[in-house]
Amino acid sequence: MSLEYVKKRDGRTVPYQKDLIETAITKAYTATKGGVDEEKVQEIANKVEHTLTELFIEHIPEVEKIQDVVEQQIAHEGDFDVARAYILYREQQAEKREHEKEELLEAVERSDLRVVKRDGSTADFDIREIEVAVDHAVQGFEKEVETAEVIESIKLNVYDGIKTSEINQAIIMALKARVERDPAYSFVAARFLLNDLYKDVLGVDEFGGDYLGEYKKQFKNKIEYGIKVGRYAEEMADFDFEKLSAELKPERDRLFEYMGAQILHDRYFVRDEKQAHIEVPQYFWMRVAMGLSLREENKTEAAINAYNTLSQMLYVPSTPTLLHSGTGRPQMSSCYLNYVEDDLSHIFKVIGDNAQMSKWSGGIGGDWTNIRATNALVKTINTGSQGLIPFLKIVDATTASINRSGKRRGATAVYLETWHMDIEDFLDLRKNTGDDRRRTHDINTVNWVPDLFMKRVLEDKEWTLFSPEEVPGLHDLYGKAFEEKYVEYEKMADEGKISLWKRVPASKMWRKMITMLFETGHPWITFKDPSNIRSPQDHVGVVHNSNLCTEITLNTSRDETAVCNLGSINLIRHFRDGKLDKELMSKTVSEAMRMLDNVIDINFYPIQEAENSNLRHRPVGLGVMGYQDLLYAMKMSFDSEEAVKLSDEIMEFISYHAILNSSKLAKEKGAYSSYKGSKWDRGLFPVDTIELLEKERGESTGISAFGRMDWEPVREHVKEYGMRNSNTMAIAPTATIANISGALPSIEPIYKNLYVKSNFSGEFTVINRFLVRDLKKLDLWNGNMLDKLKYYDGSVQKISEVPEDLRNYYKEVFEIDTHWIIKHAAHRQKWIDQSQSVNIFTNSVSGKAISNVYFDAWKSGLKTTYYLRTLGATSIEKSTIDINKKYDDNPKDEAPKQDTPKTSGPKLHVYTEEICESCQ
Repeated sequence: MSLEYVKKRDGRTVPYQKDLIETAITKAYTATKGGVDEEKVQEIANKVEHTLTELFIEHIPEVEKIQDVVEQQIAHEGDFDVARAYILYREQQAEKREHEKEELLEAVERSDLRVVKRDGSTADFDIREIEVAVDHAVQGFEKEVETAEVIESIKLNVYDGIKTSEINQAIIMALKARVERDPAYSFVAARFLLNDLYKDVLGVDEFGGDYLGEYKKQFKNKIEYGIKVGRYAEEMADFDFEKLSAELKPERDRLFEYMGAQILHDRYFVRDEKQAHIEVPQYFWMRVAMGLSLREENKTEAAINAYNTLSQMLYVPSTPTLLHSGTGRPQMSSCYLNYVEDDLSHIFKVIGDNAQMSKWSGGIGGDWTNIRATNALVKTINTGSQGLIPFLKIVDATTASINRSGKRRGATAVYLETWHMDIEDFLDLRKNTGDDRRRTHDINTVNWVPDLFMKRVLEDKEWTLFSPEEVPGLHDLYGKAFEEKYVEYEKMADEGKISLWKRVPASKMWRKMITMLFETGHPWITFKDPSNIRSPQDHVGVVHNSNLCTEITLNTSRDETAVCNLGSINLIRHFRDGKLDKELMSKTVSEAMRMLDNVIDINFYPIQEAENSNLRHRPVGLGVMGYQDLLYAMKMSFDSEEAVKLSDEIMEFISYHAILNSSKLAKEKGAYSSYKGSKWDRGLFPVDTIELLEKERGESTGISAFGRMDWEPVREHVKEYGMRNSNTMAIAPTATIANISGALPSIEPIYKNLYVKSNFSGEFTVINRFLVRDLKKLDLWNGNMLDKLKYYDGSVQKISEVPEDLRNYYKEVFEIDTHWIIKHAAHRQKWIDQSQSVNIFTNSVSGKAISNVYFDAWKSGLKTTYYLRTLGATSIEKSTIDINKKYDDNPKDEAPKQDTPKTSGPKLHVYTEEICESCQ
């Protein structure tokens, strides 16, 4: 991965320029030796760039860190005199900056600087105006925010001729740099960012003029302007704008933290052709609500109801819905699952389809098991096939070439069943060594594993690989039927009736699967049989694969490309007055199911096969996020039976109301067309599929079908009116919409209590606000505690001042036994008709231990797993910590041991951020 940006000393991020490094090296050599060969300069610069790329993986290096590497590389060349000259040059520049700093502060105090306003006019710089602006924004956080210190920091970043927008950016940077001290800084930074947006869009700021009046009055004008310039659909004019404007709640803009506001500002708010924003936050939420209500009989009332759910972030749709709702091409679906036949024309049709779906923001999950293996006979030309891998290279290149909606990289996952003859090459696809013609770097690879393989591993038996054209129908079978057919094909191979096959120890194949997963992060492991046995749609097809984020389990065929329409309940927003407000949550689920169902009818479908599937079956995937936030609010440890019980109860509640409301929509609008014969029609709900799976396998999952709610009214309602949607629930990763909402992602434990998150909108310090809150209550939150938190990379386990009960609550994900993640997921899965994006986090390097986790997942009846996350080798930035301090606190509790970080410069980041944003 190449360097793209550099962080300046003032916090600004600018494009990386290699020529500046070459210039610095040239000057150092010229000053010392009188000159230097250009080839040597380029060689040193290349080595510097390589080192930086390795040190700062998906992270933005600071100027000082780059200069450190340049200095070290020159010394490494043996040119110590040049290195000394370079050091001297850096010291001189530092002295120069210090002198300029003093002059600047004097000029600021004298008001000798000029400011360029938005209209191009100039005025004298007046620091008092900044002080007033900061005081306004800090309202409510006066105790948490050191206003005077922020002002002093801003003074150092102004200059003669600075634009007012740049002053606002300097204020934001000063606040952003202090988020680690207190989450309050994040809220204040968001206010400044949005206030700047108000000036651009509304022509007035929050603290001047008729802000509230303008906010509501201009809404209609912006919608009409958006329609005029082709950014909104013409149907958006068909609403009662007087009612809509009256319902706008500008005060809800203050719900945003800085990261959420910045992400929306950079990538979600609609702009005109000149890239000028035409939305502020509440316009954005109302636009999404309107776009989802276009087919409603009373669309204005429906939009208002949807707006009130969205704008409070009780429920947030996935990224494509947020981007495209209400626009001229409303592609609002998250992911597409397609099926590839062993036919050259169909292979390239699917690759073309992938490009179209990626263009409109869809993530791709592709089933490639049908493609004949390497050396299989191609009868039409009487020669051996090159197999699957060359086609996946084309898929890889197609993925890399697409920039979805102009806002994020294309993303594709390819699935292969474990008996395919090319499976061993498939396992190697993401390796960084070997023949690059047989490697893919941009697609995600996934194993589609039948139960029989897992049984063969446990029994230490052999496993047979086939080319699919010689074992017809095998890919479409599952459960006992698959086992019978597979054994029959093995017998035929032994009898010489199958020409291309190979037998390997199943345990050896499994070890390679686990090894590649640990070393490369791929292929992920998903389970074919539970995905099909537990599917509501077993009567009209087969689930051949999952999607890009492994939470969707829908049927696919040549004529049907499955579509997933996603959104998530924000659990922490439903925690009110010290408890989970279930009445509010039931209303949110009702509104969410209506919005998700509406997507299906309004959606723009890039290909006909997707429209065929979605209109026929109408699947949706309602999920959750902010589960760890809820545990903090309820004072529960993730690794506890009471937390598992809470997972079970919450998912039962959401399942109950999702199914009931889908049935209510069926009563209102009619059942989906393939309903007859489905599990729903047969009286089988998700919880009933535990028994089905156990019967098929002949062994228990260990998960009880016990429920706490009275399901009889729901069963009776479905029996009478059917279901509007073939599928109702799926839990997606939610990283991006969780960032927008200020919640922790999906169903996962917290990654770190303090870390830096890197995404397309920049870098953001994330600190556990619940931990800060509890430490404040104990009068433990101060600069020394922050330094300790940095020293231990966010962990509190070795900080003795932190009480034991808090250390238990605030364990990070790598400090939790991985099997708790599986236990939570298994209890949720019994209520979910699709699947979950279950990341596996482990600090173990033991192949046996990792293998046991996946067997636990399989035995517990999970359909899929997602990434395997191992403990990272990078750490929190420690440059602000006194290196002479020693933090040797080691309380007697059994704090989990952590790997020693291998580097100390780069900051920690979350890896999932841009991988599967469709589902987020």
